[in-house]
Amino acid sequence: MSSREDETLAQAAVAALTWQLELTPKPGLPDPRDRDARVTRRDLCGLRWSAKALAPGLAAMAAAARRTGEPTPALRAELGAIGRSTEHSVALAGGGHRGALWALGFLVAAAALEPRAMGSDVTATAKRIVAHPDRGAPRRPSRGSSVSAKYGAAGARGEARAGFPHVRRALDALATSRSAGAPEPYARLDALLTVMSTLQDTELLYTAGPHGLRHVQAGARGVLAAGSTATPAGREALTVFDDDLHARAWSPRGSGGLLAGALFVDSLPVVAASRARLAT
Repeated sequence: MSSREDETLAQAAVAALTWQLELTPKPGLPDPRDRDARVTRRDLCGLRWSAKALAPGLAAMAAAARRTGEPTPALRAELGAIGRSTEHSVALAGGGHRGALWALGFLVAAAALEPRAMGSDVTATAKRIVAHPDRGAPRRPSRGSSVSAKYGAAGARGEARAGFPHVRRALDALATSRSAGAPEPYARLDALLTVMSTLQDTELLYTAGPHGLRHVQAGARGVLAAGSTATPAGREALTVFDDDLHARAWSPRGSGGLLAGALFVDSLPVVAASRARLAT
């Protein structure tokens, strides 16, 4: 059974995913402009509802980590089992968020293991969890793992085993944009584009191949080079990039899930204060 502290972590993760969904304009990704899903093929209202279906599983992951107390093979196996069950629940609620669940699940477990950890310390703890194999994982390869093998891309597993480098990059981008005075939505868009600029997104590789992936990475870098999204030139470049991805029907979904992970880790100082109040 999860505690109120575990549920607080889970709700913080769901909130981070919801913030990512509400952010606009997100090139190639569902946002409030695309409520009827004509472009991204993902209904935003449905994604909001299915995001809430992650909460019980994420709370169970936090509880498992808290109960185990260290990143053991047994914890890794339990997290994998909970994650697969949660995927099923989310599918019943409308689907989506598989990449976000992968990232948020390990980060929530890491935050439960190390309640005082912040920033890169959380991703380092997550790396220690993922270092163990998930012996209960299905033997049949997933689409993502097949694409990773075909193109030599890190994929979701490689990202986690490396300690979520793109979550760390997004956190650095958030800090840089905020220190430059960018309003929060623009700081988050800059963080998203920073992830897009280098991530080997297996979803993009599947739909658009290596050329498409390089095209998206270059487009993200172009927006940042134009002055970031807080400047008129950067916003103009963002509009061009957004129109281009929508016209091509290319969706860099992996970047959205990792931004949600970064927003969760970024929120942990506030979450820690709330958990401390619950503990007293």
